Amino acid sequence: MDIIDTHCHVIAQDQNRYPWSPIGGKPSAWATSRPVTAEGMLARMDEAGIRQSVLVQATTAYGYRNSYVLDSAAAHPERFLAVGTFDPLTLNAPARLASAVDMQGLAGVRLFTSGSTMPTQGEWFAAPEADPFWHAAGELDVTVCLQMRLGAATGQLVDVLERFPTVRVLLDHIGYPDIAAGPERAGKEVAELAGHPGLHLKLTHRNLEPLHAAGEEAIEFLTPVIESFGAGRIAWGSNLPAAEQSLTELVELAHTVLAPLPAAAQQEIFAGTARRLYPSLAG
Repeated sequence: MDIIDTHCHVIAQDQNRYPWSPIGGKPSAWATSRPVTAEGMLARMDEAGIRQSVLVQATTAYGYRNSYVLDSAAAHPERFLAVGTFDPLTLNAPARLASAVDMQGLAGVRLFTSGSTMPTQGEWFAAPEADPFWHAAGELDVTVCLQMRLGAATGQLVDVLERFPTVRVLLDHIGYPDIAAGPERAGKEVAELAGHPGLHLKLTHRNLEPLHAAGEEAIEFLTPVIESFGAGRIAWGSNLPAAEQSLTELVELAHTVLAPLPAAAQQEIFAGTARRLYPSLAG
């Protein structure tokens, strides 16, 4: 099976060349305890049978400094794409976004609104001051990865999706739905968002682990989500090395949970959706 990992992180050994500047002031525990370099990621990809990966900026290590994912993708363009963290409220955000995509080589950008090192959580991504960024993202046809939690911020997400329907938004970790509290309820919560065609879902170990723990009840989450979004709007990502398992184990976890789905749907989730979100992967 063709497999593309849409969500993995790399950490450089050379901190002088790539200094840390984590959002929130301190790096996440995984970045210090089990970092993986770009070269290490390539070795793990080969072991796991993964053809290409999207290097998502390790925001809790580098903040808005995207140089390592950019340099890694430039060194291995046949294997990597780079998605960098971006501040939509920055001065001249549209011009900065255009430069990041057209000149620096970012294949996508990530808005990071919550996390283990974040002192506060907010919905600034939907603020009026961010509108120029969203307009530019639509004009540039760039995928925006949105790291946020469904719940209090869902209304802001819907507002953005309604005002900017042509922007491709890829919701990291599917917005952390509370699958453990009830797969059926969580599935319905996610399915309600499917009416916004620009929204895509990134399925990672954050979702797959509770689905695996749910056993046969996992289908109660998968069925409404797949039926409403379609497999063509869902993409798999490992979240290595934030995830503690090996990359091979993370692939096996995804295969196990998704086994009840038709083969065509699995292929979309493992690779087809990724190629549409990031057209340069097609090469």
